[in-house]
Amino acid sequence: MTNKELANLIFPNITKTIADYENLYPKRNLDEKAVVTRFAPSPTGFVHLGSLFSSFVARKVATQTNGICFLRIEDTDQERLVENSVTEIIRDLKNYQIEFDEGMVSEEEEKGNYGPYIQSKRKDIYQAFAKYLIEEGLAYPCFLTKEELEEMREVQEASKERLGCYGKYAKYRDLPNEMVAEKINNGEPYIIRLKSPGNFDKKVVVNDLIRGKIEFPENDIDLIIIKKDGLPTYHFAHLVDDYLMGTTHVIRGDEWVSSLPVHVQLFEVFGFKAPKYAHLSPLMKIDEETGGKRKLSKRKDPELAVSFYHEAGIPEEAVLLYLMTIANSNFEAWFDANPNASMNEFTFDFKKVSASGALFDLEKLNNISKNYISKLKATEVYDRTLIYAKEFDLAFASLLEKYPDYSTAIFNIEREQKKPRKDYATFKDVKKEVWYMYDELFTGDINYEFGKVNDKSEIHTILSTYFTKYYNVNDDKETWFNKIKELSKELGYCPDMKEYKAAPDAYKGNVADISTVIRVALTSCSQTPDLYEILKLLGTERIQNRISNF
Repeated sequence: MTNKELANLIFPNITKTIADYENLYPKRNLDEKAVVTRFAPSPTGFVHLGSLFSSFVARKVATQTNGICFLRIEDTDQERLVENSVTEIIRDLKNYQIEFDEGMVSEEEEKGNYGPYIQSKRKDIYQAFAKYLIEEGLAYPCFLTKEELEEMREVQEASKERLGCYGKYAKYRDLPNEMVAEKINNGEPYIIRLKSPGNFDKKVVVNDLIRGKIEFPENDIDLIIIKKDGLPTYHFAHLVDDYLMGTTHVIRGDEWVSSLPVHVQLFEVFGFKAPKYAHLSPLMKIDEETGGKRKLSKRKDPELAVSFYHEAGIPEEAVLLYLMTIANSNFEAWFDANPNASMNEFTFDFKKVSASGALFDLEKLNNISKNYISKLKATEVYDRTLIYAKEFDLAFASLLEKYPDYSTAIFNIEREQKKPRKDYATFKDVKKEVWYMYDELFTGDINYEFGKVNDKSEIHTILSTYFTKYYNVNDDKETWFNKIKELSKELGYCPDMKEYKAAPDAYKGNVADISTVIRVALTSCSQTPDLYEILKLLGTERIQNRISNF
């Protein structure tokens, strides 16, 4: 029996050849420097920060070269599929401004000319490539049972040999075709393995775009390419899909570095040009128990899930800015020099990517988020806080909707200036920073945070004198502050800070202490945005009510 006859026995319904698929999926008509990348997740759960990071880099590289970035769903491991996860992946990435030129747009819909973009629908394509290997004597059916595989592992472990099906352990590698056909006709279950041409004593060198030259022993394992269900393994699907879809750059996590010898070998077996590889290091954190670095963990670290940032109210743009600081070491300096520029104007460079794991810093992310929110217009803060509150705080959302103009004015305090305030690190923070501006929240048992001046009679004197003698809602800011100084002088407080520092014992306190008393009486807080603006927004009636209640 010839190899071709054996291939037809195994794949009787596969009539298309590799050449047919090459015609069906011709080479892309792109500029020579255009990069074609893909994000290829398994639909087995939530999008985590590592996935967001790799998809973000893939999208960025494709965009800046006028290339293509597509979404391929790798669902060949049918047992691990999670219902609706494709929709969730697409939604989560879209929330982070990561959209694809081609690929899946929902559980069933796709766009582009190189699909299907979901692997379970490409079964015939993979089998056509596997059929070619069998015809060429480069692959074979393997009938090793579960018990035989377990016995093989035990022997290899006992003798401290490498694990896997290779050399003398590849029991069915050279079985005559007639005997193979007999087993198939008898209904014996089998998988298809590559007949590896590798020699473990020889080296293969791969030039990783991030790590530089990496040297490995050649792969000599007869790896599985087609499973019992007829679907390919990850390794084989990777070869077929990236070849036909014209992928030029594979950007993925460093857990796949060890697979490079296998992937390079598969491309060589077919005579195809392999894509370039860039392996991103994992995001790390300091382990609280050991004090050492470790990878972010799905089990231990809630911040690994992108939903964590959504629930925390951190703007997606801030997360992306933070990821870019991790992606390229020169981004922060560029952004400091171009604070109002779009991140799209920055050129990503693989040479500026750290080959060691970046330490994830939530505090740094919060600072980036704080800077980002400070640059938003008050109307944007209002809109996005309302969106957040509608999902996580309906009571606050109702207040925002009840007082849209008033709320927007609150958010605009000290915003439209050279150095805007940075009170909000997240949209979740907004309520706890402005709650006192809403009468509905400024009720009940309020804790007043007075500082230096805490004598009740003195506080009463300051408030009654100010609001009966000095306060006028129509005063401009300069007039208002001059009156605060006059009040200070009248009550024995120094109106000038320099004078006070020179002779503090000559006064009860200073003008700042007077302002603090007024601030705390009206807001309960000793630290707030500009007091003049707060007074203007609260208005005479609300001020009178609060002073009366106080």
